[in-house]
Amino acid sequence: MSSLTLLCLPYSGASAMVYSRWRRKLPAWLNVRPVELPGRGARLAEPLHTDLAALARQLAAEQRLTANQPYAVLGHSLGALLAFELVHELQALGCRPPVALFACGTAAPSRREEYDGARLREAKSDAELMDELRTLQGTPEEVLANEELMSLMLPILRADFLLCGHYAYRQRPALCCPLHVFGGEDDRASEEQLLAWRAETQGDFSLEVFPGGHFFIHEHEDRVLGVLSAALEPLRLTA
Repeated sequence: MSSLTLLCLPYSGASAMVYSRWRRKLPAWLNVRPVELPGRGARLAEPLHTDLAALARQLAAEQRLTANQPYAVLGHSLGALLAFELVHELQALGCRPPVALFACGTAAPSRREEYDGARLREAKSDAELMDELRTLQGTPEEVLANEELMSLMLPILRADFLLCGHYAYRQRPALCCPLHVFGGEDDRASEEQLLAWRAETQGDFSLEVFPGGHFFIHEHEDRVLGVLSAALEPLRLTA
């Protein structure tokens, strides 16, 4: 049976382990590989990045062996932007393209200015970060009230917001892999901003909008995983 590796990149403030439960829920032929970023999880001792292009280059060097076998890449929010840059960096290293790129929960790279504007360019205070977490509705109040957890999480979130805020879109030849975009009905990214991802590939393109807000990938996990595996199953047979 042909198998595929799925590299999964986390959203702001998160460890890649937010994808760990997917290993139990996706088919056995799909090898879910959460990609941990420096400064969190098992890489807690490493310095946090605030330069997304540099981080993408580092991750590409780390994942280039994985890219010798059939693989796909998925990211949510910050992770989608990083997934896009990672695929470009792997291509620059001469690696094979992924069988598909899944960009979830954010505007296209070319539309970052209107999506984020100046909102994330300056480092935010702890209070501002807490307000942002409440707005995104992805963090339970009991977690927000836990000072020890917040002392670990807020520096990561601050750096991750700067990764987005300092991001500079670069015009490059379009990718050749299929690009599937997932959005939430009540999320901040507009349909136009999501459809703008289409310009980033010469391959097939699709947009799927799910119920829910920014964290629709968790709110409607089974539905998201169903669409994901349906998109990948025919590709694993031809990879």
